[in-house]
Amino acid sequence: MSRGGRVQRVGVVAKVASREAVHTAHEMAEWLRRRDIEVVLDEATLRARGLESEPSFRASDTYDLVVVLGGDGTLLSVARTLSSGVAILGVNLGNLGFLTEINRGDLYPTLLQVLAGNCETEARSLLDVELRRNGGGSLSFRVLNDAVVTKSALARIIQLTLSVDGHLIARYRSDGLIISTPTGSTAYNLSAGGPIVNPLLPVVVLTPICPHALALRPIVVPDSGLIEISLETQREEVYLTLDGQEGTSIGHRDTLRITRGAGVVRLVKVNTRSFYDNLRVKLRWGGLGSEEPGTER
Repeated sequence: MSRGGRVQRVGVVAKVASREAVHTAHEMAEWLRRRDIEVVLDEATLRARGLESEPSFRASDTYDLVVVLGGDGTLLSVARTLSSGVAILGVNLGNLGFLTEINRGDLYPTLLQVLAGNCETEARSLLDVELRRNGGGSLSFRVLNDAVVTKSALARIIQLTLSVDGHLIARYRSDGLIISTPTGSTAYNLSAGGPIVNPLLPVVVLTPICPHALALRPIVVPDSGLIEISLETQREEVYLTLDGQEGTSIGHRDTLRITRGAGVVRLVKVNTRSFYDNLRVKLRWGGLGSEEPGTER
């Protein structure tokens, strides 16, 4: 959605486990309809109010704006499935919220700005992840945050071979490997000791989880290349997890092929707080917490 674009059709997705999110979704839908805007709610939210007969939100349909009510997890689940270019406004009803732009108290003032065209969108890159089975067949996924290869709770250390554009980077003996987008750098990657990356940079972050050799450190590579990861360990339980929400097992000599996705996720930006402001406020860099003057919770 470009500045000044007319909003005529809005999709709304709420975190179904949150009563506040479901209530806010219906309240906001009525607010928008009074302004002659078509609103489509997700199926679970309609069902919560006994409105199953109404048309429900489908990611493949066309929208001028999609509003996500919940937290970063809810936004991730929606962003992976939307058509490229659809503007997403995230409303944080959870805790930290790096992806969700505003909180509940700012919802309607923000919507007025969006309807007036006083907003911009920020493009976030996606990764296409293809899992090629050693015995034949493949699975495809798309992620906004990260793809994680990790051993199970009872498995021993695993060995992975990593290459970029055909160049061998390393053979990891570790608990796993995180392949993160810049957007996901503040998620699991950060917890595992990986670097924080500005979300607009065209890179991928590769962070080993508890590597056996201390010299094996996170590495940042261009997202224009082909990243390949092969599991060399036999007879261990190993899993691939996508954005912390999807997953499958990985077998011996199965290979992951990871490339930058053709599409992008467009997040609505309406406030003047920068990515660096978020680091300072939400991660309390420099001892500054969420009570810093001039910032929002």
